[in-house]
Amino acid sequence: MNTIDLPLMQQHQRFMARAFMLAEQALEEGEVPVGAIVVYKGRIVGKGYNQVERMNDPTAHAEMIAISAACETLSGKYLSECTLYVTLEPCPMCAGAAVWSKLKTVVFGATDAKSGGCGSVFNISSNKKLNHSVDVIQGVMEAEAEFLLKEFFRNKRD
Repeated sequence: MNTIDLPLMQQHQRFMARAFMLAEQALEEGEVPVGAIVVYKGRIVGKGYNQVERMNDPTAHAEMIAISAACETLSGKYLSECTLYVTLEPCPMCAGAAVWSKLKTVVFGATDAKSGGCGSVFNISSNKKLNHSVDVIQGVMEAEAEFLLKEFFRNKRD
């Protein structure tokens, strides 16, 4: 029987709530509502939300912005003691960035059945052929993240 580490789960939920606030900011700006933060030793060192439309840049995903900000904050290219919290499963590009930046862990909310890079479609985060693998925890605030994404795409269609 698996036991749940309640303090760790509460920490994951607290940080995911911060990422969720960034997703809501993306939504307010007409972007796909995804938010991300990078945490090092209990402190947020990078944050981002989708800005693809705003920046006219297909690489301006929440994770990419948060990882870049964390590298700048920590003055290094590796985030080996950091955790990335993101409301949606990283795409292959963002999962690749998690591997190349040597993140310790990725915690995400909703799975991405069309382009997930951390297990649902591709498994870049744990591919043994790459130079690093990332621990993945999924489903933290999943229902809230799914709801926000569904509302965004429903409104886009209407």
